[in-house]
Amino acid sequence: MRTKTAIVFLTLLLTFAFSGLSHAQEKVLRMATTTSTDNTGLLDVLAPLFKKDTGIELQWVAVGTGKALELGKNCDVDVLLVHAPSAEKKYVKQGYGINRREIMYNDFVIIGPKQDPAGIKGLSVTQALVKLAEKKAPFVSRGDNSGTNKKEKKLWKAAGISNLDKESWYIQTGQGMLATINVAVEREGYTLTDRGTYIKYEANMKGNPSLVILVEGDKELLNQYSVLEVNPERCKKVKNDLAKTFSRWMASPRAQKAIGDFRLLGKQLFTPNAKTE
Repeated sequence: MRTKTAIVFLTLLLTFAFSGLSHAQEKVLRMATTTSTDNTGLLDVLAPLFKKDTGIELQWVAVGTGKALELGKNCDVDVLLVHAPSAEKKYVKQGYGINRREIMYNDFVIIGPKQDPAGIKGLSVTQALVKLAEKKAPFVSRGDNSGTNKKEKKLWKAAGISNLDKESWYIQTGQGMLATINVAVEREGYTLTDRGTYIKYEANMKGNPSLVILVEGDKELLNQYSVLEVNPERCKKVKNDLAKTFSRWMASPRAQKAIGDFRLLGKQLFTPNAKTE
């Protein structure tokens, strides 16, 4: 596992290095972010606006939040856009990141087959997880220490269910959200996803997805996204001036409107909630 992680980080570093050569004369901000902001297409909308307003080119790698935080810890990126609040606050407290700024949110949902063989539709998230465990219904987890995976683990724990690694019905992909949803489709199983990525999956299926939302609305399912600057006191070569510019821009009325206006199938994927300075 350590070898695979090292290969991933090396690949990301090489990607940044080679792309940096072709943009030597430009201001380039390196960001590590979660797969949901990338897979949904949100960053493809925001990056050109950011460059137009600031002259800064945004380059990013999309990984699980755990790996994104690690890239910041290793001084491999300048800024983070992630969604695991408790891990982020610990990260700042440990001195790896500074100036955590909440930017937007959506929510997590549990999705599963339309026929819902485990019978969880409309239940609370705790009731649903207990029932899935009782029925031994296939549940597909990202298993990658991402923000979604961190939330999922907390929800299982709150439901009083442990030792999931030993259960044959609990399947860990070690992959991103869209890939994990596809595995859930193949296994006719259930999974936890952020709503934004689910809408992207729904759009990919032309509005007729195999998996549908069955559990939603609990306050525990809030999914907050935040920007963190990598601490320049630890990482002397990070471009903290560019990171600060990005953080402020993401909280600006222009960026907040773009986030709120971003839709697929006519549905809003993220809700802006940055506080004005």
